[in-house]
Amino acid sequence: MATSRYRIIFMGTPEFAVPSLQALLDHGEQVVAVVCQPDKPKGRGRKLSPPPVKELALAASIPVLQPTKVRTPEFLEELRSYQPDLMVVTAYGRILPGAVLDLPRLGTINVHGSLLPRYRGAAPIQWAVLNGDTETGITIMQMDEGMDTGDILLPARLAIEADDTAGTLSVKMADLGGRLLIEALERLKAGNLPPHKQDESMATPAPPLSKELSEIDWRRSAKEISCQIRGLDPWPMAHTTLEGKWLRLFAPRLVNPGPVREAPGTLCRAGKAGLLVATGKDYLRLGEVQLEGAKRMSADAFLRGRLLSPGLRFPT
Repeated sequence: MATSRYRIIFMGTPEFAVPSLQALLDHGEQVVAVVCQPDKPKGRGRKLSPPPVKELALAASIPVLQPTKVRTPEFLEELRSYQPDLMVVTAYGRILPGAVLDLPRLGTINVHGSLLPRYRGAAPIQWAVLNGDTETGITIMQMDEGMDTGDILLPARLAIEADDTAGTLSVKMADLGGRLLIEALERLKAGNLPPHKQDESMATPAPPLSKELSEIDWRRSAKEISCQIRGLDPWPMAHTTLEGKWLRLFAPRLVNPGPVREAPGTLCRAGKAGLLVATGKDYLRLGEVQLEGAKRMSADAFLRGRLLSPGLRFPT
């Protein structure tokens, strides 16, 4: 059994799921079908655009299913027709019913973007950055009908660097997820992947992000604001207000030259090094900005077209 190939149905949709599918293909696994969410309109022309996972599946000549509903007898029968031994889910984007999860003889495993039971939910990577964590990881888990409550099969840790955003961390996590998935499959084939119950007392939520999280309160500490900016990059992006328009802020750096004497939100310096702003504790330097309706650019480039004088006060 250790050298056999499982018949695998892969379920995933966004860019984060691509390395997991690619890892299965590179490892020679038998991916018999791919399930992803329907194509969505994008851009000004609202042209239908396929999910990244679909593009990879089609390039590999794998059948693609894009059901609008996953709780129908028709979808269940379509999955059954592929006679899967195992289903692998990576950021599919929908809650799956027990009838689907239990269809393969080996059940369904998930590549989850946190060290469970921490950060159960839709945005585990973002919340790890928002909360100022210095470490996160990937958990391969056996799926059940709960929200990321299934047994832990294989975890792996990953450091969060001081300049990581949700976007840069997601890329690292996706690659780690692909590698860990293959290790889990090899252990499964060898009969060496025992499940472990999650400690419910350690569970924390990771709900979907919303635009309500975006507005910066300069009375918070520089560290907290930095985490907010990095955790909401690339979406929904943290912002302050400049002359009645949103000014989105990126690439924060903590600065602590001594006690903060200026009121929170005061622009202290503006130059090639960026915008230096006073906060409730310490100073924050912003390296990139994006004014509402304009492109993201370095603070230096922004200042060439707009004079910002020290003493200006961003609203708290």
